[in-house]
Amino acid sequence: MSGRLGVGVIGAGVISQTYLENLTSFPDVDVVAVGDLLPERARAKAEEHGVGAWGTGEDVLAHPGVDLVVNLTIPQVHVEVSRAAVAAGKHVWTEKPLGLDREATRELLAEADAAGVRIGSAPDTILGPGFQTAKRAIAAGVIGTPLFVQTSFQTQGPDLWHPEPAFLFAQGAGPLMDMGPYYFSALVSLLGPIAGVAARGSRWRTERQIHTGPRAGESFPVEVPSTVQVLSTFAGGQHGTHLLSFDSALERHGVVEIHGSEGSIVLPDPNRFDGRIAYVTPLGIIRDGMSFEQEWIDIPQEGTVVGRGLGVLDMARAIAEGRPHVATGELGFHVLDVMLSAQESASTGQYLEIGSTVADVPLLPEGFDPFAQTLG
Repeated sequence: MSGRLGVGVIGAGVISQTYLENLTSFPDVDVVAVGDLLPERARAKAEEHGVGAWGTGEDVLAHPGVDLVVNLTIPQVHVEVSRAAVAAGKHVWTEKPLGLDREATRELLAEADAAGVRIGSAPDTILGPGFQTAKRAIAAGVIGTPLFVQTSFQTQGPDLWHPEPAFLFAQGAGPLMDMGPYYFSALVSLLGPIAGVAARGSRWRTERQIHTGPRAGESFPVEVPSTVQVLSTFAGGQHGTHLLSFDSALERHGVVEIHGSEGSIVLPDPNRFDGRIAYVTPLGIIRDGMSFEQEWIDIPQEGTVVGRGLGVLDMARAIAEGRPHVATGELGFHVLDVMLSAQESASTGQYLEIGSTVADVPLLPEGFDPFAQTLG
């Protein structure tokens, strides 16, 4: 590939705003088309962000200037849209989750491999300065050998703020499938693949109400567990506990802690691209009789903070440079396999081994600058 990568966006909903803001600011990519089931919605987004073409998803796939499709559709059609893009000879970056079932998602990856195109999958928060810095620190041994992890995402639910929240409580979503990709992708990128899970889930309300927007006051069904707790075992020997809830009066997001043989480290919210990174060691405990305090050591994050779309940029440069991109389809599939296994465990009460694995997730190249023009 020479010159800037041509990008087409399919799906002009809420999440497209931040993608388009960032993608149109990167000098190495060129957003050439926006498509949506509602072409007028695509037109509004295209005009707002200075994109020259708009229409349906089919129009984006047919556009000769599109090298890579950014799939921002609802989870239920992620695989369908991504497979159509692959069939059209396009690389694909898809919002999470990569798919909703193993068979169709595995077929997507096989078709992409056969076509010689790449698949990338959100979240790309693992490419942000927060987790990139944390990954280097853990590899450098600041906490010794990682032993166990704890994560937590607790909220009252997206029905409080999202104008169309029903899909977040439908099959393929809920806190596990909607927020789980951030936490499990982050942990797999840091510690390697997950070997097995056990889980429990609950759904204390079968209906919820929309609280904002033109449909405020309408009810919708809750199809999946709205609270899930997962126990995980990593292939490297570590284990973890993970809480994901849309039922919590206590709002607590982004808790990621990794505890090691020589210390403990707290990491940024995996739904963000930056945040505090700090660790404590046993030598940092100052005792005064029965009481004590801990001295936390902050690690300055390195890199430029941007946002969603960073994974697309990494793919563009990786294609040109002939290197692996960071947030691969294989990583997305492994995380999907972990979440589906947790979902199945919550239904059956069994501990389930994970059938898939994934290679070590690489760091971004040293000195990666999103706003430097490196292609053509």
